[in-house]
Amino acid sequence: MIREEVEEFVRLGPLPSEQDDSEEADAAFERLEPALHAIEKPVTDEEARLLLGSFGDDDCFGAAWTLLHLVESAPSPVVTSEPPEDANIWVKTLWQRYRNSLTD
Repeated sequence: MIREEVEEFVRLGPLPSEQDDSEEADAAFERLEPALHAIEKPVTDEEARLLLGSFGDDDCFGAAWTLLHLVESAPSPVVTSEPPEDANIWVKTLWQRYRNSLTD
């Protein structure tokens, strides 16, 4: 099951780059930030997989970390195999964090 808040955030995404100083990026961020904070933890595995496509190219003023922690709140890890070389940096980060969890 995917909650309405998650669907809305995904529909508005992905997160814009903090390097983009256009009015469109500013407007996108102003819509995405409250939508992101409207999603309560934990997310389902299905929601986490859907949220993976919402990462942008950079930190997006910290919003990407918030999104990463939401994805990690799912019952099961979402990224459990090494992503391709051209994968989004945040998917690679999730992979590395998953790998690190196996050695703890």
